[in-house]
Amino acid sequence: MAAQMTDAHRRFLQVLMSHGIMEGSEARKLHRRCCEIDKAYYAHDKLDDFVSVINSHLQPLFMQVRKGMSEGDGRVHYALVNLAETEITKMASDYTENELELFRKTMDLIILSESGFASSTDILNLADQLKTKKMKKKEAEQVLKVFVEDKWLSERNGEYTLHTRCIIEMEQYILSNYQDVARKCNICHSLAIQSQVCESCGTGMHLPCVRKYFRAQTERRCPHCNDLWSCDIPGTKR
Repeated sequence: MAAQMTDAHRRFLQVLMSHGIMEGSEARKLHRRCCEIDKAYYAHDKLDDFVSVINSHLQPLFMQVRKGMSEGDGRVHYALVNLAETEITKMASDYTENELELFRKTMDLIILSESGFASSTDILNLADQLKTKKMKKKEAEQVLKVFVEDKWLSERNGEYTLHTRCIIEMEQYILSNYQDVARKCNICHSLAIQSQVCESCGTGMHLPCVRKYFRAQTERRCPHCNDLWSCDIPGTKR
């Protein structure tokens, strides 16, 4: 039998729904605040148990609070995910057909790239090649801005990648539709878009996971095939 939902659980869920995604430290603060306001039991290390209670009640609604990692800095995030639809069509109510087509093509560029990024130039060049309805580059720039604001894409110096929210929400869709190229991190076992890859066996790892893994190793060797890890790891010394 599922544990009872309290007002603290409901309050936490409402705030998370309004944000869509929340960084782990913020989620922990919210957990504490909700428990204090509603005089519910609180333990600082029981956030995941607290979330499990929420998930047990969300299950019939095909919703779930899911935990994922930022590929940029390795920080944990919590996101509310719709499980009823696993495809990009779940975005259909928010975007037009040609906006969705631009998103799909942008996702193609990002996932098929070696770096996990796509340049704004390459994305904007797709705007007048859309089958649904061509876009002017100015219009496409505005659509990309909306995708960033809605936390489907992240942008850094004119380079775009998938936002942590997108990766958490679309993980199964990406693994199913990009089977030849999509891979899971060998360390955390989550989908890895931005990753380093072993030249010998193709094993991939998120950069934060690479740093963490090799910090505890005397030699930089692939955890899968044991060959020397040839990639440079920014922010660390050999």
